[in-house]
Amino acid sequence: QVQPVESGGGLVQPGGSLRLSCTAPGDSLWRCGVLWYRQRVGKEREWVSSIGTDGTTVYADSVKGRFTISTDKTRGTVWLQMNSLKFDDTAMYLCTSCGYWGQGTQVTVSS
Repeated sequence: QVQPVESGGGLVQPGGSLRLSCTAPGDSLWRCGVLWYRQRVGKEREWVSSIGTDGTTVYADSVKGRFTISTDKTRGTVWLQMNSLKFDDTAMYLCTSCGYWGQGTQVTVSS
């Protein structure tokens, strides 16, 4: 198992979009599924979305209808498409698979 790597974060205005990626070599992401979490300053780590080994997707109520999780097995990547971003979405976003965590990618929503 290899530690996943996140990327795609950045600074975006409210209402904007970002696409995060979670990448790992081989089939490591597919054997266990992938979960996205976020860590806001001063708050507990919060689960955001998951994709199971069968492709089933689940979302937290706070992001449902705005975020979409998907896979690209040819690239060994799980995407998190984030639309209609709000100030409250500002956080470090981390992915995890099979108990291994990435370092995270920072998303900042600011005008």
